[in-house]
Amino acid sequence: MATKPVSVGSLKKGSYVVLEDAACVVTDTQVSRPGKHGHAKVRLTGVGIIDNKKRVAVMPGHDNLETPIIEKKSAQVLSISGDMANVMDAESYETFDLKIPEELKGQVVDGCSVIYWVILNDKVMKQIKSE
Repeated sequence: MATKPVSVGSLKKGSYVVLEDAACVVTDTQVSRPGKHGHAKVRLTGVGIIDNKKRVAVMPGHDNLETPIIEKKSAQVLSISGDMANVMDAESYETFDLKIPEELKGQVVDGCSVIYWVILNDKVMKQIKSE
């Protein structure tokens, strides 16, 4: 699980963050005013990269959260069965199955190259690589 710490106050819309042990994209941040003896609170709303589930966290602005380190790799499609594609990594020649996302169905064919992301030990197909 490759992550690095990041300050909650520095997160912007579109940043990647780990909420509830899932990698998420920050869709909204709201900062409240600090009180007389308190700290500013940050309300983060994130959507899971893999499961598309909405998650909300409220925490002090000076706290730290983990941000996932996303590796972008390429692979070649060996075969397709249903909504799963058997692919081979272009560098390590490791073969594994990836779920074909809805927006790429019909475009992924045997022999084409795809780009996939490795996020917190999960692999997600992201796009078709143009030759």
